[in-house]
Amino acid sequence: MKNKKTVSFSKNSTNIFFHILTNCNLTCRHCYINKEQHGKNTLSLKTINSWLGAFAGKKDSANVVFLGGEPTLHPDLFLAVKHARKKGFKSITIDTNGYLFNAILSKIGPEEVDYVSFSLDGATITTNDMIRGRGSYNKCISGIREAVSKGFNTSLIYTVSSANIDELAMMAPLLGKLGINRFFIQVIGIRGKTAKSRPFKQEIENPQVSRKKWLDTIPEIAEKIAELGITVTYPKVYLDTDEKFECAGLVADNYFIFPNGRVYRCPLCEDYPLNCMEFNGSRLVNTKKINEIDLFGLSIPEGCVMNRLIQPGNLKYNKDGTSGYKIACCLLKEEISAGR
Repeated sequence: MKNKKTVSFSKNSTNIFFHILTNCNLTCRHCYINKEQHGKNTLSLKTINSWLGAFAGKKDSANVVFLGGEPTLHPDLFLAVKHARKKGFKSITIDTNGYLFNAILSKIGPEEVDYVSFSLDGATITTNDMIRGRGSYNKCISGIREAVSKGFNTSLIYTVSSANIDELAMMAPLLGKLGINRFFIQVIGIRGKTAKSRPFKQEIENPQVSRKKWLDTIPEIAEKIAELGITVTYPKVYLDTDEKFECAGLVADNYFIFPNGRVYRCPLCEDYPLNCMEFNGSRLVNTKKINEIDLFGLSIPEGCVMNRLIQPGNLKYNKDGTSGYKIACCLLKEEISAGR
């Protein structure tokens, strides 16, 4: 028996996506990092701890995800993790490409981090390494095995595109063999490197999969993977025209923090200076209008206004000009877990 639910937005849970640097050893074709907008600096441990302190009042309900770039390139990541645990944040996750620099798993224990989350974008070496870089498949698999052998809970992120959706079904036996606890299916966005240079163009014209392909493929495969006892989460993406649209920027408590001090509430805005907050020293302050918050309240038949502005190719219209469907908030998720 499986439990399937739409994960509703909640103001009672805070999610802090903390990019502590933007450098990375890989050059993934769909990387969303934009150094011109996110900064090229590596935050000091003092700054990391100071900025975490801005959420001290929410720590009991706050989930912290350390990201990059590649966060394990930061020599003090283990100290930042220990600090976050000591301060009492609800959960702590490290997102890594699997190279696990600076012997990170020897400097922290499974009791100090809730998940080590890996990224793999192909069930085969050929596909994954075409997207993420030569040698990355084997290195990621090796990193997962090391983490599992040391008792860490592990999750895996698979960013779906036209280049790898046909290998998604092949992930089930691999996930089971590796001992993965959670599996996240992501949808590729037209932002960062994908927006600037269309890096998939030599292989495929459009890296995004069609609505039909997504709906025909993702939910069915997610259910099959959940049968292995793995919790599977994937974005809802599409709403029927009669379904209510909600924007996480208005009804949730998410913060996307970058090394240059910008703080966004919506990841679709990250290629633009639309951030509604920023760090001024150790203080988290609101920015001047107009910013992303001013756009979140706009109501349109197509659903997500940011999608309409930034990646309108996701939309389709009927002959009479009405919207054929709505695009859900990119943070609205479906979750399937093994039930009793």
